[in-house]
Amino acid sequence: MSATEQPYAGIVSRTVALAFDAGALTVGFAVASGVFGLILSLFTAVEVSSPGAVLGAACVWSLVVSTYFVLFWTLAGQTPGMRLMALRVISATGEPPGLGRSLVRLGGMILAAIPFFAGFALILFDDRRRGLQDMLAGTVVVYAPKSRVGTTPPAAAITSSP
Repeated sequence: MSATEQPYAGIVSRTVALAFDAGALTVGFAVASGVFGLILSLFTAVEVSSPGAVLGAACVWSLVVSTYFVLFWTLAGQTPGMRLMALRVISATGEPPGLGRSLVRLGGMILAAIPFFAGFALILFDDRRRGLQDMLAGTVVVYAPKSRVGTTPPAAAITSSP
């Protein structure tokens, strides 16, 4: 399906999807780092609150977030938050963005957030509702119908052969 056949996603649904992803990442990382910190404190004399540990955690957090978004966009065309909101990111061909486009899109999201999220405000003014990250990566976010796995196709779609 191409982008011309699907309506472009607006800023509210995209924000809700991003908030869901951010919440899931934050909770998951907090639990994992808490368990890791507990194990580390039991077996080593390293101070978990040392500047090195905090810097290391920040680097790991950045890597986890980057990997999360890039992998989901590349492999499925949507993150779990986007799936919840029935959104999909696609390239000009209608397919999920490749690894390169996903990396550029991630960089664009970082740039869009730096000046008080002004890069995301472009969604309100662009005719295809693209933010800075979409313009840089050559992608759009569209509403995608939720898949109905296991449902029976409509009667008109079932044909019998003579």
